[in-house]
Amino acid sequence: MGQYAIRRILSAIPVLFGILLVTFILARSIPGDPCKSILGEKATVAVCEKFARDHGLDKPLPVQFAIFMADVLRGDFGDSIRFSRPVTLILVERLPMTIELSLTALIIAIIIGLSAGIISALRHNSLVDVATMIGANIGVSMPVFWLGLMLAYLFAIVFKDTPLWLPPSGRLTAGLSATPYYEVFGWGLAKGTAVFKFFEFFANLYIFNSIITRNWEVLVDVLRHLFLPAVALSTIPMAIIARMTRSSLLDVMGREYIRAARAKGVLELNVIAKHAMRNALLPLATIIGLQLGALLGGAVLTETIFGLAGVGRILFEAITARDYPIIQAFTVVIAVGYVAVNLLVDLSYSYLDPRVRLE
Repeated sequence: MGQYAIRRILSAIPVLFGILLVTFILARSIPGDPCKSILGEKATVAVCEKFARDHGLDKPLPVQFAIFMADVLRGDFGDSIRFSRPVTLILVERLPMTIELSLTALIIAIIIGLSAGIISALRHNSLVDVATMIGANIGVSMPVFWLGLMLAYLFAIVFKDTPLWLPPSGRLTAGLSATPYYEVFGWGLAKGTAVFKFFEFFANLYIFNSIITRNWEVLVDVLRHLFLPAVALSTIPMAIIARMTRSSLLDVMGREYIRAARAKGVLELNVIAKHAMRNALLPLATIIGLQLGALLGGAVLTETIFGLAGVGRILFEAITARDYPIIQAFTVVIAVGYVAVNLLVDLSYSYLDPRVRLE
């Protein structure tokens, strides 16, 4: 187990280096000049030369990459060209929103997807099975931006004067404030320090912060604002999980040990829960891990449609403005999250499959 974990962690290092290199190259390959994008098309040559010197863009690309790598190793992504603020502070402000949205969407996808897949497998070739798989195919094919707009129209306009009304945008109703837990508990933190950024990051996870501070009004309001974007974002992974659960469970249910368990008189519920599902979890763990990574990087459209100040929205704006530090930092963070999730999935194999532990 320990050797397997060490091998997987070491194999992730060259992957991370490749991500940093590709991110740096692609950011610099975006057509357009950051100076013209931020200062306007009428910016003179002298102004743009000074702009490049101020932001280190006048140095050769290998030198810029070496500086970028050194900063990343120190946990410093530099300052935003557009906002003239440290990128780490922007990460602390924006990343929690994307994490909350992605995890909520994944939870919805797992609950509904697993349930639909299990029911479909147990009612194989029935009307329920056909209806479930048709719904899954529609879910995979439905564009997120269209579904998001339809959900916003339905729950914010059609159900405007009913208890089903839900806010179509934003993260918190105007007038409500999520007081950080470190202020509620009276912790004196010096702003700008690494410790402050660490605690501020968790304070910006509004669900976590409202539970810790027992601010139930804010918690309910946050969940109401989060419901529509999470449902829209969860549709595709929900359909994929449902189809994979059905396929994996049908494969396992035909094995000899399942027939043997039934022949021994084991209750059908125990046959499914203790024998079938445990052995069907291995491919499902892979799919769920991949979907979480995809959700972290696929929230751009969802955050834009629902007006959420997360990673996706500011990354889109940074690409438009050629803000290289933000593009590099946010892309690297999303990619590292993707690698970390896949690493956790690989490590979970040793728990789910005893054969991996014996390798």
